[in-house]
Amino acid sequence: MPTLHEEVLSKLGPRIATGGLAAGSTINLEWVQQEFDVSRTVAREVVQVLASMRLVDSRRRTGVTVLPSQQWDIYDRAVIRWRLTGPERESQLHQLSQLRAAIEPPAAALAARHADDGQRGRIVELGEALEATGSAGDLKTFLEYDIAYHRLLLEASGNNMFAGLAHVVEEVLRGRTDHHLMPPQPKPEARRLHSVVAEAVSGSEPEVASAAMTAICAEVVTTLGQLADPSVR
Repeated sequence: MPTLHEEVLSKLGPRIATGGLAAGSTINLEWVQQEFDVSRTVAREVVQVLASMRLVDSRRRTGVTVLPSQQWDIYDRAVIRWRLTGPERESQLHQLSQLRAAIEPPAAALAARHADDGQRGRIVELGEALEATGSAGDLKTFLEYDIAYHRLLLEASGNNMFAGLAHVVEEVLRGRTDHHLMPPQPKPEARRLHSVVAEAVSGSEPEVASAAMTAICAEVVTTLGQLADPSVR
């Protein structure tokens, strides 16, 4: 059950993140109180959270000012999710997928070198689960296995910087499914490549793991790039 300030955040955050309140716009605690019918304490908590995400700047004399998107904490899980609710959804997903393409192939190679025995066995299990749920068209269960698969891959790399971006990859995967940008049945080739990566990690084959993950990411980047800019089709 979300708290009252979480409910207000879930409404005000997307309004800022999608341009409903443009950069430079100013509000104050009284406006938050009246707009969402909440106490001053709740309004203050909401503003503090938004300021921590660098979506707004709060000062005693000037009030609360919406900051330009260049200053936002764009890796914050909530900011990513909120931006995906707006008209630039496909462009946002495309950019996030480009980030994936930069980090996941080298992470897969590192995982093939550094994963422990438990991680090697688990990645194979997850690859098999992706094949089973994907071929059955069970997108909901497939998504959860897909998130676990990619999180494990990043963690098994042994690189804390890669592992720290697992939530970004999760939001990309959830965003594609939640906004109906996944095919009704995950493509057989994509499922096969996930199994190739898993087997390569299990078998300590970094070059194979990297190449297969590169192919996975390239397909996603291309597909989302076409959605973001139909003229490239």
